[in-house]
Amino acid sequence: SIAERTLIGADMLFSTAALLSSGLLLSPARSPAAVAPRARAPTLSIAVFGASGGTGSEAVLQALERGEDVSCLVRDASKLKAPRTAAGFSEGSPFASDKLSVTTGSVTNKADVDAVFASGGVTGVVVALGGKTSDVGPTMLQDGTANIVAACKANGVKRISVVTTIGAGDSMDQAPWAFRLLMMTVMSSIMSDKNAQEAVITSAGADLEYCIVRPGGLKSDPPTGVVTAGKDQDAGAITRADVAAFCLDAVVEPDFQFLRQAVSISSNMGSGFKSVLADKTKSRMASK
Repeated sequence: SIAERTLIGADMLFSTAALLSSGLLLSPARSPAAVAPRARAPTLSIAVFGASGGTGSEAVLQALERGEDVSCLVRDASKLKAPRTAAGFSEGSPFASDKLSVTTGSVTNKADVDAVFASGGVTGVVVALGGKTSDVGPTMLQDGTANIVAACKANGVKRISVVTTIGAGDSMDQAPWAFRLLMMTVMSSIMSDKNAQEAVITSAGADLEYCIVRPGGLKSDPPTGVVTAGKDQDAGAITRADVAAFCLDAVVEPDFQFLRQAVSISSNMGSGFKSVLADKTKSRMASK
């Protein structure tokens, strides 16, 4: 009857209300919103000049260890080898990585330098040029650096770190007395070239985000993760691995504090020292 149907309907409404109030009957679950995948930090591409040398090969190794793409220019590709066993590479063995691009040529040849930037993806540059003056010529540093600066500007690359030495530029007073004597005598030619190299950076490269890096005595010891830096600090010994780490931070870290400066660096752990490497760099280096 109509009365029975009405009673049944009322009972159903009452039961439903009771379930809702007790939380036993829930509204249909919404489909969870699609969670966008976390964006991966973009891969950087680091160009290394002087890559077969002690500091340059460390820069190559550490850049690859960081997961970056690396392109480099060397006079002799057979000399481009891992400086130590790390990151899957063996000391003294050629680098084997699909993230490494090697160009053979001379830094004093503009076309060879331009070839390193040919991919159009370079985001930062490490310059660690060296060699005997008798082998590379008396103006290799300044001429090669001029070509690199020109290539940076032509390709929109802003970040560049350049390794020179304590005693170069206005840092003569920071060098030990015995080293100053050498710079004024048997090292006078190479020091002249290093001074001219720094001048290229501060003139032709003045609009770049550069850092001129002046290490003290270089060592081939394992990395420490400790780098002190300053305009007026005295020279001190430092490993090539720590120099390379500082140079990479200079071209990778957005908030690097020594841009458009020439700084002396060492691993001097004296009173009140504070390593200026990025925290993740210190952790990586100190674990080696």
